[in-house]
Amino acid sequence: MPDYAPGTPSWVELSSPDTDASAAFYGELMGWSATEPGPVDQTGGYRMFEQDGKTVGGLMGHMQEGQPTFWATYVSTTDADETAEKVKAAGGAVVVEPMDVMDLGRMAYFADPSGAVFAVWQPKAFAGADLVNEPNSLCWNELATRDVEAGREFYPAVFGWQAGKPSFEGAPETYTVWELDGKAVGGMMEMSDEFFPPDVPAHWGVCFAVSDTDAVVTKARELGAAVAFEPMDMSLGRFAGLIDPQGAPFAVMQMPSSE
Repeated sequence: MPDYAPGTPSWVELSSPDTDASAAFYGELMGWSATEPGPVDQTGGYRMFEQDGKTVGGLMGHMQEGQPTFWATYVSTTDADETAEKVKAAGGAVVVEPMDVMDLGRMAYFADPSGAVFAVWQPKAFAGADLVNEPNSLCWNELATRDVEAGREFYPAVFGWQAGKPSFEGAPETYTVWELDGKAVGGMMEMSDEFFPPDVPAHWGVCFAVSDTDAVVTKARELGAAVAFEPMDMSLGRFAGLIDPQGAPFAVMQMPSSE
């Protein structure tokens, strides 16, 4: 299990209007299995996506009408309540107040000043994903916003991140790599009308590592997903954007061959 230092993304979670359909889609596409729903009165029917028996993400149904379908990013913290105070002091908002999740940990949902929603996880019995940075698991979390300056003020105040420059080729000039103690923990890109229509709100996106981006995109189409942008080569690897059949956007990345 990875050791998630405070301020490091540690978990991703899909909110879906049809969890059975989502479990079937990602099972076919990524090879994930989904655990059976937990007790509704305790977990709300929460499920886990697993890759070879290792947890890679969460799956939950919509809890109220109008809830968006998306992949949420959770950032590890030592104190969810203290983080809530930092969010408010930095101009953000509390969407879901800090709450205990059985004996697993304590969570909360927030919105940054641009409206991008993210979550925090204060671990107890559960630290986060068992598997990351391997095929069919999380490899990157990225904020898309039209106000990068506000982001560069907000997230360092909340998580202690430093705004660094990308070391890879092909990144936009305004791209930010979030660093924690010298290690990259995520990114931030400026939303432009070229890639994001004006009605797309600021948001956190997730990217999963895959063995073959083109094969995944072809399979996703067969399974009813939409392609947000076709596979493209970057110095980091081969990248593509998808929208699952329930409407949740995500990206996939094939890492460069080490040969």
